[in-house]
Amino acid sequence: MTASTGYWAEHAFLPDGWARRVRFEVVAGRFGAVITDADPEPADDRLPGVVLPGLANAHSHAFHRALRGRTQGGRGSFWTWREAMYRLASRLDPDNYLALARVVYTELALAGYTAVGEFHYLHHDQGGRPYADPNAMGLALITAAEEVGIRITLLDTCYLAGGLEPNGHRPLDPVQQRFSDGDVERWQSRVAELSGTPLAKIGSAAHSVRAVPAHALGPLAEAFPHAPLHLHLSEQPAENDASVAHYGRTPTRLVDEHGLLGTRTTAVHATHLTGDDIDRLGRSGTAVCFCPTTERDLADGVGPGRELLDAGSPLCLGSDQHAVIDPFEELRGLELNERLITGERGRFGPEELITAAGPAGHRSLGWDEAGRIAVGAAADFVVIGTDSVRTAGCDPEQLHYAATTADVRRVVVGGVTLVVDGEHRDGTPDLAVLDRLWEER
Repeated sequence: MTASTGYWAEHAFLPDGWARRVRFEVVAGRFGAVITDADPEPADDRLPGVVLPGLANAHSHAFHRALRGRTQGGRGSFWTWREAMYRLASRLDPDNYLALARVVYTELALAGYTAVGEFHYLHHDQGGRPYADPNAMGLALITAAEEVGIRITLLDTCYLAGGLEPNGHRPLDPVQQRFSDGDVERWQSRVAELSGTPLAKIGSAAHSVRAVPAHALGPLAEAFPHAPLHLHLSEQPAENDASVAHYGRTPTRLVDEHGLLGTRTTAVHATHLTGDDIDRLGRSGTAVCFCPTTERDLADGVGPGRELLDAGSPLCLGSDQHAVIDPFEELRGLELNERLITGERGRFGPEELITAAGPAGHRSLGWDEAGRIAVGAAADFVVIGTDSVRTAGCDPEQLHYAATTADVRRVVVGGVTLVVDGEHRDGTPDLAVLDRLWEER
């Protein structure tokens, strides 16, 4: 007979909303019975705070973490920031990428994230040549996530062009050569060699309409029809202007006409949209992933979150470049950004924010079996303390408006405890990799 572990919490977020005095069991990595208005049993582990389902970071570029605190000092834009990002990309190989990803994913776990969607386009060596194992860089990411203990969806990204201008697509820059497989067929062949594990799923991505010409969008959409599909969409006005000038269509209309939108698809950023764009995304059930801390850091703008959700697009959240890793900052950003541009409070209810941070993110990444505290679901959950100087006195159902990563008391993935009181089970990873990446060569 399989052993079970009992837990009890004063407050927990369940699929039907908030519940009190919740007792649940974990059996073989999954939730067993979940009972509300229950008394704890003598052997139960009484959890010290509010229990949330595992949180999902639906959009990550792990290597961008090394830019933190190194791109903030001067004026510029997304495009000037991108030049620093390219310089960093040229310094990475499978070994130091593994070490860097361990740092990033450990920080994610400490923050309460139990799953990550890694938007991965750093495929080949610095000259654009495949490694001996063509998937060495992607496998480094999967290995890092598995060692840390969190779930990962590797969103292997197709990247074919160096940009888009009114007269067409630019060729790849030298640093972009390592991002590209040359064409959709070779990209598909390489990705097909990857396989999932209990903690890893394989998805696909189109980098953007800047990097994937229209003729390649249809074949890309057809390549892995049952896997999650993500794409950067309308992050910058310049992308929209170039798409309209060259194709006569917004990026959203362009990808819609080539079959990319739908319930398995997530559009990342979706910041600068027309009314028709919002309608197309919502009508197709395409999810939208906002990354508020990155969108403000890069001066991208604020997307129409409430309009998208009302139109039918589920919202999820990511931290993108990891200038900040804090799921509470992301979910608050979703609401607070809307307040700034509308002059209204309460644009999203508390339950809608938690749904974006957890359940919707897991669905976006293909982890339908996770992201909820329910019988049969994967036993991923996070405990947020109610007794810190930040959270004391809060209504438990509004705790996420005040909490930070410092209030994460416990993180459990598949019934395995990864984090207790700010300490990961494996201790601190090799942080020195962050300095080594910038050493003169």
